[in-house]
Amino acid sequence: MNKVYPSAAKALEGIVRDGQLMAVGGFGLCGIPEALIDALRDSGVKGLTVISNNAGVDGFGLGKLLETRQIKKMISSYVGENKEFERQYLAGELELEFTPQGTLAEKLRAGGAGIPAFFTRSGVGTMVAEGKETREFDGHTYVMERALLPEVALVKAWKADKSGNLIFRRTARNFNPACAMAGRITVVEVEEIAATGSFDPDSVHLPGIYVHRIVLNAQPEKRIEKRTTKQNPKGA
Repeated sequence: MNKVYPSAAKALEGIVRDGQLMAVGGFGLCGIPEALIDALRDSGVKGLTVISNNAGVDGFGLGKLLETRQIKKMISSYVGENKEFERQYLAGELELEFTPQGTLAEKLRAGGAGIPAFFTRSGVGTMVAEGKETREFDGHTYVMERALLPEVALVKAWKADKSGNLIFRRTARNFNPACAMAGRITVVEVEEIAATGSFDPDSVHLPGIYVHRIVLNAQPEKRIEKRTTKQNPKGA
Protein backbone atom coordinates (compact mmCIF):
# COMPACT_ATOMS: atom_id res chain seq x y z
CA MET A 1 0.00 0.00 0.00
CA ASN A 2 1.32 3.42 -0.98
CA LYS A 3 0.70 5.83 1.90
CA VAL A 4 2.56 8.79 0.38
CA TYR A 5 0.72 12.11 -0.05
CA PRO A 6 1.89 14.92 -2.38
CA SER A 7 1.98 17.64 0.31
CA ALA A 8 1.53 18.22 4.01
CA ALA A 9 -1.76 19.99 3.34
CA LYS A 10 -3.07 16.98 1.40
CA ALA A 11 -1.89 14.63 4.15
CA LEU A 12 -4.05 16.48 6.70
CA GLU A 13 -7.04 16.86 4.42
CA GLY A 14 -10.20 15.32 5.82
CA ILE A 15 -8.71 14.21 9.15
CA VAL A 16 -8.20 17.42 11.16
CA ARG A 17 -11.06 19.37 12.66
CA ASP A 18 -11.86 21.81 15.45
CA GLY A 19 -11.61 20.59 19.04
CA GLN A 20 -9.44 17.53 18.42
CA LEU A 21 -7.04 15.83 20.81
CA MET A 22 -3.77 15.73 18.91
CA ALA A 23 -0.23 14.49 19.63
CA VAL A 24 2.84 16.12 18.10
CA GLY A 25 6.27 14.50 18.27
CA GLY A 26 9.54 16.20 19.09
CA PHE A 27 11.64 17.33 22.01
CA GLY A 28 12.39 21.02 22.08
CA LEU A 29 12.85 21.70 18.38
CA CYS A 30 14.52 18.33 17.76
CA GLY A 31 12.46 15.95 15.66
CA ILE A 32 9.42 18.16 15.20
CA PRO A 33 7.23 17.72 12.08
CA GLU A 34 7.83 21.23 10.74
CA ALA A 35 5.87 20.96 7.49
CA LEU A 36 2.89 19.30 9.15
CA ILE A 37 2.75 21.98 11.84
CA ASP A 38 2.73 24.66 9.13
CA ALA A 39 -0.04 22.82 7.27
CA LEU A 40 -2.04 22.49 10.48
CA ARG A 41 -1.72 26.23 11.03
CA ASP A 42 -2.82 26.92 7.46
CA SER A 43 -5.82 24.59 7.83
CA GLY A 44 -7.37 27.04 10.29
CA VAL A 45 -8.61 24.38 12.72
CA LYS A 46 -8.95 25.68 16.27
CA GLY A 47 -9.78 24.66 19.82
CA LEU A 48 -7.08 21.97 19.77
CA THR A 49 -5.79 20.06 22.78
CA VAL A 50 -2.19 19.23 21.94
CA ILE A 51 -0.06 16.55 23.59
CA SER A 52 3.61 17.42 23.22
CA ASN A 53 6.65 17.42 25.46
CA ASN A 54 6.89 21.17 24.96
CA ALA A 55 5.27 23.96 22.98
CA GLY A 56 8.06 24.97 20.63
CA VAL A 57 9.45 28.48 20.78
CA ASP A 58 8.06 31.84 19.77
CA GLY A 59 7.52 31.80 16.03
CA PHE A 60 8.55 28.21 15.38
CA GLY A 61 7.17 24.74 15.95
CA LEU A 62 4.00 24.70 18.01
CA GLY A 63 4.73 28.33 18.85
CA LYS A 64 3.16 29.15 15.47
CA LEU A 65 -0.14 27.61 16.55
CA LEU A 66 -0.07 29.53 19.81
CA GLU A 67 0.37 32.78 17.91
CA THR A 68 -2.70 32.02 15.80
CA ARG A 69 -4.64 30.96 18.91
CA GLN A 70 -5.47 27.52 17.51
CA ILE A 71 -4.48 25.68 20.70
CA LYS A 72 -6.82 25.87 23.70
CA LYS A 73 -4.97 23.36 25.91
CA MET A 74 -1.49 21.83 26.16
CA ILE A 75 -0.63 18.51 27.81
CA SER A 76 3.10 18.98 28.33
CA SER A 77 6.15 18.50 30.52
CA TYR A 78 8.20 21.60 29.75
CA VAL A 79 7.07 24.99 28.49
CA GLY A 80 9.84 27.33 29.58
CA GLU A 81 11.10 28.55 26.20
CA ASN A 82 7.95 30.19 24.89
CA LYS A 83 7.03 33.71 25.99
CA GLU A 84 3.68 33.65 24.20
CA PHE A 85 2.82 30.41 26.00
CA GLU A 86 3.71 32.07 29.28
CA ARG A 87 1.62 35.13 28.47
CA GLN A 88 -1.47 33.13 27.46
CA TYR A 89 -1.23 30.79 30.44
CA LEU A 90 -0.79 33.54 33.03
CA ALA A 91 -3.65 35.49 31.43
CA GLY A 92 -5.95 32.48 31.72
CA GLU A 93 -6.22 32.17 27.93
CA LEU A 94 -4.55 28.75 27.66
CA GLU A 95 -5.23 25.59 29.66
CA LEU A 96 -2.26 23.51 30.78
CA GLU A 97 -2.04 19.95 32.10
CA PHE A 98 1.48 19.51 33.48
CA THR A 99 2.66 15.92 33.23
CA PRO A 100 6.02 14.50 34.36
CA GLN A 101 8.08 13.67 31.30
CA GLY A 102 8.33 9.93 31.93
CA THR A 103 4.63 9.76 32.73
CA LEU A 104 3.80 11.57 29.49
CA ALA A 105 5.86 9.08 27.49
CA GLU A 106 4.20 6.16 29.27
CA LYS A 107 0.69 7.60 28.78
CA LEU A 108 1.34 7.64 25.03
CA ARG A 109 3.00 4.21 25.01
CA ALA A 110 0.12 2.76 27.01
CA GLY A 111 -2.37 4.24 24.57
CA GLY A 112 -0.59 2.59 21.68
CA ALA A 113 -0.38 -0.73 23.52
CA GLY A 114 -4.08 -0.82 24.44
CA ILE A 115 -3.44 -0.30 28.16
CA PRO A 116 -6.14 2.02 29.55
CA ALA A 117 -4.30 3.11 32.72
CA PHE A 118 -1.28 2.41 34.90
CA PHE A 119 0.10 3.26 38.35
CA THR A 120 3.24 5.32 38.92
CA ARG A 121 4.99 6.96 41.89
CA SER A 122 5.78 10.08 39.84
CA GLY A 123 3.76 13.04 41.04
CA VAL A 124 2.54 11.51 44.29
CA GLY A 125 1.97 14.24 46.87
CA THR A 126 2.01 17.03 44.28
CA MET A 127 -0.59 18.88 42.21
CA VAL A 128 -0.04 16.24 39.51
CA ALA A 129 -1.91 13.70 41.67
CA GLU A 130 -4.84 15.95 42.60
CA GLY A 131 -8.18 14.33 41.85
CA LYS A 132 -6.61 11.02 40.76
CA GLU A 133 -6.95 7.59 42.27
CA THR A 134 -4.07 6.42 44.48
CA ARG A 135 -3.21 2.94 45.75
CA GLU A 136 -0.63 1.34 47.99
CA PHE A 137 1.78 -1.24 46.57
CA ASP A 138 4.55 -2.75 48.69
CA GLY A 139 4.40 0.11 51.16
CA HIS A 140 4.50 2.89 48.57
CA THR A 141 1.76 5.17 47.25
CA TYR A 142 1.11 5.19 43.52
CA VAL A 143 -1.12 7.45 41.44
CA MET A 144 -3.20 6.13 38.57
CA GLU A 145 -2.65 7.76 35.20
CA ARG A 146 -4.93 7.28 32.18
CA ALA A 147 -3.49 6.48 28.77
CA LEU A 148 -3.63 9.06 26.00
CA LEU A 149 -5.39 8.27 22.71
CA PRO A 150 -5.03 11.24 20.36
CA GLU A 151 -7.33 11.35 17.36
CA VAL A 152 -4.43 12.46 15.16
CA ALA A 153 -0.67 12.18 15.69
CA LEU A 154 1.84 14.28 13.74
CA VAL A 155 5.25 12.65 13.70
CA LYS A 156 8.73 13.25 12.28
CA ALA A 157 10.99 10.41 11.09
CA TRP A 158 14.14 10.32 9.00
CA LYS A 159 13.14 7.70 6.44
CA ALA A 160 10.03 5.78 5.46
CA ASP A 161 9.22 3.23 2.84
CA LYS A 162 5.97 3.54 0.94
CA SER A 163 4.27 1.16 3.37
CA GLY A 164 5.10 3.42 6.32
CA ASN A 165 7.93 1.48 7.97
CA LEU A 166 10.00 4.12 9.76
CA ILE A 167 13.63 4.79 10.62
CA PHE A 168 14.40 7.60 13.07
CA ARG A 169 17.72 9.41 13.33
CA ARG A 170 19.51 9.65 16.67
CA THR A 171 17.91 11.92 19.29
CA ALA A 172 15.20 13.02 16.84
CA ARG A 173 13.48 9.74 17.70
CA ASN A 174 12.47 11.05 21.19
CA PHE A 175 8.65 11.13 21.60
CA ASN A 176 7.90 10.35 17.95
CA PRO A 177 7.45 6.55 18.13
CA ALA A 178 5.17 6.82 21.17
CA CYS A 179 3.04 9.50 19.46
CA ALA A 180 2.82 7.38 16.31
CA MET A 181 1.69 4.30 18.22
CA ALA A 182 -0.95 6.19 20.20
CA GLY A 183 -2.57 8.08 17.34
CA ARG A 184 -5.79 6.75 15.84
CA ILE A 185 -4.56 8.34 12.60
CA THR A 186 -0.82 8.95 12.31
CA VAL A 187 0.71 11.27 9.74
CA VAL A 188 4.48 11.15 9.33
CA GLU A 189 6.82 13.71 7.80
CA VAL A 190 10.09 12.26 6.50
CA GLU A 191 13.26 13.40 4.74
CA GLU A 192 13.54 10.35 2.50
CA ILE A 193 11.07 7.87 1.04
CA ALA A 194 12.23 4.46 -0.17
CA ALA A 195 10.59 1.60 -2.00
CA THR A 196 8.70 -0.94 0.08
CA GLY A 197 10.97 -3.84 0.94
CA SER A 198 14.20 -1.87 0.61
CA PHE A 199 14.84 -1.60 4.37
CA ASP A 200 16.69 -4.24 6.34
CA PRO A 201 13.93 -5.43 8.70
CA ASP A 202 16.33 -5.14 11.66
CA SER A 203 16.80 -1.43 10.85
CA VAL A 204 13.09 -0.57 11.13
CA HIS A 205 12.34 1.32 14.35
CA LEU A 206 8.55 1.43 13.94
CA PRO A 207 6.48 -0.83 11.66
CA GLY A 208 4.13 0.64 9.10
CA ILE A 209 1.03 -0.75 10.82
CA TYR A 210 1.06 2.42 12.97
CA VAL A 211 1.40 4.81 10.01
CA HIS A 212 -1.50 5.95 7.84
CA ARG A 213 -0.12 8.85 5.80
CA ILE A 214 3.37 9.99 4.78
CA VAL A 215 4.62 13.29 3.39
CA LEU A 216 8.09 14.18 2.12
CA ASN A 217 9.95 17.20 3.49
CA ALA A 218 13.43 16.69 2.07
CA GLN A 219 14.93 19.92 3.42
CA PRO A 220 13.53 20.78 6.85
CA GLU A 221 14.92 23.82 8.59
CA LYS A 222 15.98 21.92 11.74
CA ARG A 223 16.34 25.10 13.74
CA ILE A 224 18.53 24.91 16.84
CA GLU A 225 16.74 26.01 20.01
CA LYS A 226 19.85 27.27 21.78
CA ARG A 227 23.31 27.46 20.26
CA THR A 228 26.24 27.63 22.69
CA THR A 229 29.72 28.20 21.31
CA LYS A 230 33.14 28.52 22.86
CA GLN A 231 35.98 30.40 21.26
CA ASN A 232 39.13 28.34 20.82
CA PRO A 233 42.17 29.48 22.80
CA LYS A 234 44.74 31.36 20.76
CA GLY A 235 46.95 29.06 18.81
CA ALA A 236 44.62 26.09 19.20
